Amino acid sequence: MSKANHISDEARAQERQQDAADVAATLDGRLDAFDKLIERYQRRAVSVSYRLLGNIQDAQDVCQRAFVKSFRSLSTLKDQELFGSWLMRIVSNLSLNHRRDRKPHLSLATSEGDTGVPEAIASAGRSDGDSPSSAMETSEAETAIREAMDSLPEKQRMALVLFAIEKMPQKDVAEIMECSVEMVKWNVFQARKSLKQALAHLIEE
Repeated sequence: MSKANHISDEARAQERQQDAADVAATLDGRLDAFDKLIERYQRRAVSVSYRLLGNIQDAQDVCQRAFVKSFRSLSTLKDQELFGSWLMRIVSNLSLNHRRDRKPHLSLATSEGDTGVPEAIASAGRSDGDSPSSAMETSEAETAIREAMDSLPEKQRMALVLFAIEKMPQKDVAEIMECSVEMVKWNVFQARKSLKQALAHLIEE
């Protein structure tokens, strides 16, 4: 287990070093280096934005704006190794702003790996098309999950998405949210607690 964590930490360190090199190259006028940054983080950025917005088109639009904004502001990045966390902060903030403006819906259909949400809730979005009654129950569960997630304070929602769903290390989440690791833990705990209370009827069923 410790070996796996060590490898993961080593891979992250290498990624940060490559980020710093690509940022420096971009600032020197090599636009192909920024293309590498986009390629490295595009899937992660879209995934985070999608889980905050629940609409893939909106997520792609937000990420496009995030990459443009990061390119224009690249010279303001003090620690070039932290490009990834800095970019995810931009993506998260733009996504939340977009959500406040349009109030799009969120689906947790792909959050089955989140141990903080009971399996009965996490699996609500997975429908095998068994019967009309089953489909109706699934739709009702998804609606309840959306409403519960929508009711969470933004910091709790962001912490839950980044840590419990996207599986980002707490330290990285803290960098993105510009807070302490303890605050990340508190926000995740409170979010899980609120979801379990709001969705208790699904667990009982």
